[in-house]
Amino acid sequence: MTDQWVALEPGADPAERVRTLRQAHEKFTMAGTVPQRVRSVVAESWRRSARAGVRVDGTASVELTDGDLGVYRAEHPLARVMPLFRELLGTFAADGEHLLAVCDAHGRLMWVEGHPATRRQADRMNFVPGARWSETAVGTNAPGTAVAVDRPVQVFSAEHFIRRVQPWTCAAAPVHDPRTGRVLGAVDITGGDRLAHPHSLGFVQAVARAAESHLALLAPPGNAEDAPFLSVLGRDEAQLRLGDGQRIGLSRRHSEILVLLARHPEGMTGDELLCALYADESVTPVTLRAELARLRRLLKPGLLASRPYRLTAPVESDVAVVERRLEAGALTAACRAYRGPLLPGSQAPAVVRLRRRLAAALRTALITHGDPDLLADWAHAPWGEADLMVWRALAAVRPTPPVRARLAALEAELAAPAPVLRRPPRARTPVLTSDATYLQRPPV
Repeated sequence: MTDQWVALEPGADPAERVRTLRQAHEKFTMAGTVPQRVRSVVAESWRRSARAGVRVDGTASVELTDGDLGVYRAEHPLARVMPLFRELLGTFAADGEHLLAVCDAHGRLMWVEGHPATRRQADRMNFVPGARWSETAVGTNAPGTAVAVDRPVQVFSAEHFIRRVQPWTCAAAPVHDPRTGRVLGAVDITGGDRLAHPHSLGFVQAVARAAESHLALLAPPGNAEDAPFLSVLGRDEAQLRLGDGQRIGLSRRHSEILVLLARHPEGMTGDELLCALYADESVTPVTLRAELARLRRLLKPGLLASRPYRLTAPVESDVAVVERRLEAGALTAACRAYRGPLLPGSQAPAVVRLRRRLAAALRTALITHGDPDLLADWAHAPWGEADLMVWRALAAVRPTPPVRARLAALEAELAAPAPVLRRPPRARTPVLTSDATYLQRPPV
């Protein structure tokens, strides 16, 4: 064979090759010897699999499910290139009745997507998100072997170590961190014998290289673990934790400014910040510049730049953590990270919009999911005590007497006529502001 990494040489008969491989596999399982007609990359993988104690009649075990899987995927570096994988491989997988799979550096599958019928077949051998497909767990297979040898590889039919996987063919290539060079995981295409063509191996390798190039563009300078972290949920004044462990308490205005700049890494002009921070149009740019000058003195030197106003290093926040987990479907983890409304006392227009949008996204996901424990946690939190829609959803799945009683009280309050407020003579009309009020009366 001219290339040990390609499963079938040009002109080879796939059916004959399958028969030869099955005989070789049977000989290896019985006698521990590998015939010369088996590719060296496969023979070495079989030996590693046997030393690891993998059984040929075994199956993959599922290690991550539901919320734990969602959190792991949301915070894995390859989550940032999943849109690229779907764009380059997703249509090919769906049209060809194949599967697109992405695993981590330990061979644990994080995503498995593609043709529905093929997915159902793959489910029967636990080729599913959260399952471990490393060589040490299930023996020779493309994603597991690719991360084991750090090379793109094809695995054809009976080259798979476990018998129940032998009807499949797959090709995978490792994906590396462009800054450190370490293996982040592998991207894989899995399906039938048609994938044994050399083009599938070259294709998946090109996709892996494209992902590394994309990560290089996205990667922030320095160590991401040293990035400042902004805590703003459930507190009126933010706390900024710097990479060296130093913690800085911020005023409400400085908190609002950092929230906005962290969400706009491209920067904001002075006029944009004025509109985002102040409902009062009479506030002058001089006031804003004074606030920014005071904030600059509090921060790490060089972190806050101007023209436009921007942060010179990425600043992570608990808001971004909740949003990322929600987007990944990790509802339990998102609720765990949600400590309360974003800067609840802030009246900055842009912060109010963000606060309401985040709360609305969470409560919509809670109601849709219908988990009684998560609904109860929200309903009994200070921000959910009067959330009529959440209480209704909770009563539908957990109709206990206390829940029904609380729901009845909220609905009675909603139905009651609004009190008429009489103004004292010559008194100024009070301005009442309420944020994220879920129990709303109809107009009277």
